[in-house]
Amino acid sequence: MNNRIQKQVRVRPRHEAGKMNKLEEAYAASLKMMEQAYEIQSYQFESLKLVLADRTTYMPDFMVVTKEGFLEFHEVKGFWESTARVKIKVAASLFPQFQFKAFTRKKGMWIEETF
Repeated sequence: MNNRIQKQVRVRPRHEAGKMNKLEEAYAASLKMMEQAYEIQSYQFESLKLVLADRTTYMPDFMVVTKEGFLEFHEVKGFWESTARVKIKVAASLFPQFQFKAFTRKKGMWIEETF
């Protein structure tokens, strides 16, 4: 009999590049409605990578062109992993010409956080 205690670890599925999860799909639907209402010009999913440092990149979930023509990068999170919040803060400091925002969903409402 093995006396070792095994710890159960919940492993989150690895993100498949270019494929939206359910939360990202819901946010994309919101962006689509905003686009149709002319509140934004356009949006794209995972359309670019920002280089933050040697061997360190950040790929925002959505690139959004506002109705005024400005670029915003939107991150959609169910929860934050340790490196994700650091990366978006570093990106915001390295690229101050762009707006970086994160969105979480609570009780059917999108909660916005600006960096």
